[in-house]
Formats: sequence, C-alpha cells, structure tokens
Amino acid sequence: MGVVQAVNVAVVRTGDWTGRVGRTGIDKRPVEHAVRFEPTGVRGDVVCDTKHHGAWYQAAYAFDVEELRYWSAVLRKELVPGNAGENLTLAGCDSTSAVIGERWRVGGAVLRVTGPRTPCRVFAGFWGVKSLVKRFTEHGRTGVYLAVEEPGEVAAGDTVEVLSRPSHGVRVDELFAFQMRGRQELAEHVARGVADLPEPWREDVARKVRATVAVGTR
Repeated sequence: MGVVQAVNVAVVRTGDWTGRVGRTGIDKRPVEHAVRFEPTGVRGDVVCDTKHHGAWYQAAYAFDVEELRYWSAVLRKELVPGNAGENLTLAGCDSTSAVIGERWRVGGAVLRVTGPRTPCRVFAGFWGVKSLVKRFTEHGRTGVYLAVEEPGEVAAGDTVEVLSRPSHGVRVDELFAFQMRGRQELAEHVARGVADLPEPWREDVARKVRATVAVGTR
C-alpha cells in the first residue's frame, strides 16, 4: 500500500498561536530510530491539549508526503515530514482514501483507521496561514487518525500493509466531506460506516445522518 517515509515526535512549542492551552505538540520532527506505537499513543510524543487530542482513537496521526508537497506548492513554502503534526509521514499511500475501520500492519504494529483530522486554529497558526482551516477543509485531504490494536515498533522504511477493509466502503474523505463540507448526499452512504467509528464520533455522525435524512424526506 505504501511506505513510512518518516516517524515523527513532538517538540513542544509555546506562543500566542498555540490556543487556550498555551503550548502544543503539533511541531513534530523525524527521528532516526524505531518508535513504539502503543494504545495510549506514540512513545516519546507529547499531547498538550488532551481535551481534543490523545484519545485511544487518536493514538497516532498519519499524513501523506504527497500532500505536504501539494501544500508546499500552493503556499510557496517548504513543508517537510512532521509539519502537518503527523506521527507517520507516508509515501504512496493515499491515506485519506482509506476506509473507516481499515486495519494496517506497519512495522511491528497493527493500526486501525478511525477517522479524519479536523483542522484547527493551532494548525493554522503553526503554518502561519490565517485561511488554512477553510482551505484545508475545502481541499479535503486530511490524513487519518489511527488506533493501535497491536503495539509494536515502527521505523522509516517500514511498509504499510492492509490487513482488512470493511465492506461498507465509507472512506475517510467521504466522512469528512459529509461532516465538514456539507455533502448531504453522502448521508445514507456514511451511515453504513457509523458502527466502525469510535463511540464519541459515532454518536455525533449518527445524529447528523438522522437529521439530514429527515430533512430529505419532508
């Protein structure tokens, strides 16, 4: 499916752009050694805003190097592995097209795709682009959050192997488009994948699906 180009862990940053917590671990840097991925997170990484990050279904975040290149060209600034706040920079993977609940073997770990990343003001502040939340949402290529089903070590150069893929076929980008881009025509399709979402997201998406379908049947 693809390969790990870099494994990244946080350097804690402070500043006016870091939001209500006043510090953030979004600035992640590649490491040369293998890193252990555990159900509670990536060893050596730091999560500062635990209200919005760091749950078991956000144990790790993956983003494609091709998307870093895309934004480098659009914004005319060099973005390198870790700059999207990702623990895994993947090459040749197209992670945002993964199916919700899809399971990957990456190095010695088994990871499960749980959902899309939602851009925030801290992300925009880190990149120094005020319009980034809107532009990133419109582009819709978010990367994926991952749960760790089987802990293990992951290093640059490890392959990404798909172990299983749910038959409902609801992709990460489709869920994001329904939730964040107003694609109401995706409601019934997205509903098929609700059971594979982590519980906090499941309830929110199911509620929105019901409301959308109800409006459509009036």
